[in-house]
Amino acid sequence: MKITRRGLVALAPAGLAAALPCPAFAQAGGDYPNRPIRMIVGFAAGGGTDLSARTVQPKLQQLLGGTILIDNRPGAGGNLATEMTVRAAPDGYTLLMGTIAALAINPTIYRNLPFDPQADLTPISQAGSILNVLVVPVDRPWRTVADLVAAAKARPDSITYGSSGVGGAGHLAGALLDQMAGIKTVHVPYRGGGPLMTDMVGGKIDYAFSTAPTAIPQIEGGKLRALAVPTLQRSPLMPNVPTVAETLPGYEVGNWYALVGPKGLPQPIVERLNAAMRATLADGDVRAHLARHGVEPTPSSPEELARFIRDETAKWAPIVRASGATPD
Repeated sequence: MKITRRGLVALAPAGLAAALPCPAFAQAGGDYPNRPIRMIVGFAAGGGTDLSARTVQPKLQQLLGGTILIDNRPGAGGNLATEMTVRAAPDGYTLLMGTIAALAINPTIYRNLPFDPQADLTPISQAGSILNVLVVPVDRPWRTVADLVAAAKARPDSITYGSSGVGGAGHLAGALLDQMAGIKTVHVPYRGGGPLMTDMVGGKIDYAFSTAPTAIPQIEGGKLRALAVPTLQRSPLMPNVPTVAETLPGYEVGNWYALVGPKGLPQPIVERLNAAMRATLADGDVRAHLARHGVEPTPSSPEELARFIRDETAKWAPIVRASGATPD
């Protein structure tokens, strides 16, 4: 299957990044940073969150004038990484590349979280929205969503689907498919998109809603088959792949990332990180690299991110409860 990329790379205005080092930016945060910054990723290397963090890392550290180290801490659908961030000193040297799971879904799934993402984190900027793809191993007979649904109805509790962790977009997408299609499948959580893809290619899992960065190389290599995307409209990245909504009207599950820090980050540091993140996501090379992997940059102000997290939490809470998604 040929995957096109036309139309995804919208280069930012040329002067935006160049205009970043203004006096106000240079003075914000004093001499920050004067030691390495740790950016925690709540999933194993090789998945969409990790790829997005590593894509923005070089430009972001160049603009900040310091070093950024990526720290992969997988576990509990991103909760372990989030808790590490919550407990870190609010000095700007510990950041989290958060996900829809950690920041908006997990508070509904996990009853006894030791933190509240809305109260215990400082929003900095949205980072990007990423395309997910419903994929199956090529040795499976299914070629459409209808085929998969029919097989699951014929064999309840026998079809397996993997995700990069409990509460993530992949988990929620599978649970919503069960709910809307009236089927019962078995969720198998992994510690990130990389380990999940290894078992998908090996045929150990029947299907997954995988992030485009991890799925596309395997689709192009003939090891996985793309059945659908969980967006309401077909993606320009994969125009020949139908949407789940074409079979199940109204079906939609998004996936996004955002940069946050511990509660209490000083405002000058928040402003400096936000400005650097905006300029990074406006950089043509960064945008092109993200676009090749199905990631659309979505920079925002801290206030916009705070509202977005609040709205996403409220939006998905009743859907998560109705789906029956649990920590397994």
